[in-house]
Amino acid sequence: MSHIQKAPTHGLTPWQTVGPFFHYALPWEGGNTLVGSNVSGEKIVLIGQVVDSDGAPIPDAMVEIWQADAGGYYHHPDDPRQAEIKDRDFIGFGRCPTDEEGFYRFETVRPGPVPGLGNSVQAPHIAIGLFGRGLLRRLVTRAYFPDSPLNEADPVLGLIAPERVTTVIASAEAPVDGIPVFRLDLRFQGDRETVFFDV
Repeated sequence: MSHIQKAPTHGLTPWQTVGPFFHYALPWEGGNTLVGSNVSGEKIVLIGQVVDSDGAPIPDAMVEIWQADAGGYYHHPDDPRQAEIKDRDFIGFGRCPTDEEGFYRFETVRPGPVPGLGNSVQAPHIAIGLFGRGLLRRLVTRAYFPDSPLNEADPVLGLIAPERVTTVIASAEAPVDGIPVFRLDLRFQGDRETVFFDV
């Protein structure tokens, strides 16, 4: 039987179960479009379905993405290469609530490779945050591209068991109006659960 823990009268408030308020409080109009009309690089669409362990859609989740631009630069003050950023028509961050069938959709660009720890290079990827009913904290994963030659040497992909790597590799779908479409479904629990990172 579930119970609600009372918050202490002093100190930090403990983590509470996240409620189904995403569609009302957190997204903003156009939040799933990261590109302007003059963005550099290859425009792409990232889609997917959020499902539970039985494959049933989750309609009240929210998906966040953040990524580098086509040149491999993050539009964030923590990226020490800020002065080198050329593309100011790309915001690098977006939010999208899932629809009635659990689908999300983002318009973005294919990111470039980014520096890793030491002298390593990370393969092009899109970082994903997932919020949902009953989660105490967001879940974090990545979408990699199936045709990237850098995947084999990516330091993060190298930490994942080989049989589970496919859960973070997006599949190429049929282009729409000439724009490449990539799909990554996000699955809570079960045999084919998406790999989520402990960050």
